[in-house]
Amino acid sequence: MTELNAETARRAIVEHTRRLAEAAAAAGPDAAVATAPKWTVTDLVAHLGQTQNWVAEIIEQRINDPTQLPTEMAVLPADPREWPAWLSESAQRVASACSDDALDAPVFNAAGDGRSGTRFWMSSMVNEAVVHGFDAAIAAGRPVEVDAGIAAALIGNHLAMLTSPTWKMQRPESAQAIRGTGQTLQWRATDTADGTGAWFVERQPDGATWQPGTRQADVTVTGPAQSLLLILTRRAPLSDRETTHVSVDGDTDLAQHWLDSTAHAAD
Repeated sequence: MTELNAETARRAIVEHTRRLAEAAAAAGPDAAVATAPKWTVTDLVAHLGQTQNWVAEIIEQRINDPTQLPTEMAVLPADPREWPAWLSESAQRVASACSDDALDAPVFNAAGDGRSGTRFWMSSMVNEAVVHGFDAAIAAGRPVEVDAGIAAALIGNHLAMLTSPTWKMQRPESAQAIRGTGQTLQWRATDTADGTGAWFVERQPDGATWQPGTRQADVTVTGPAQSLLLILTRRAPLSDRETTHVSVDGDTDLAQHWLDSTAHAAD
């Protein structure tokens, strides 16, 4: 899986958190978050800042035993005017925790895959800031712009999560739904370099797998990396071709079933 350079990831956490804070201020604390049903902007800000502080503590304390994970969450300031500074601090804290010295330290990896714990959390924190930044932007009626390289790395992270041992344990209904009898899906970005923008998914009886690269598939979804990320994370509909600028070649129902079956708990 192609991962972001650590410095790029750290900058992305801080920058996309800043953008989220600006969008949250523009939308207002009580605004509904259409792309995260039942959430308000207040819920969105609290979730991101609390998650960033929680993850920072895991890395800072080099916690490698899941029974020792932090149990207390940071407190969201009551005054929305304090939220930008609070989010800036939480973003800087978790970005600093993901220092070069910590990248391969013994830290708990919640996905249970082959990555070091810090690298897993760093990718997760980029994903949180980018995807929830889109949520905030939509709530505020603002445009969204995600670098193609960052979006591509997050697509790989997303697929790694969906095919991880942890997903099968914590989301067995989803893991079961995306099994199959050899059905294949190809996601292909049109704006990435060096062959980093292609992901091939195969649904087998014992589970779904994915690998980078381009192969013939039952359905191929092609478009900008940002659009593919937003579609895969259920922030943009597959059917909205005019806005997302994607094309679908093959079994559209197969692609839609994958999307319908892979929601995260916070979606």
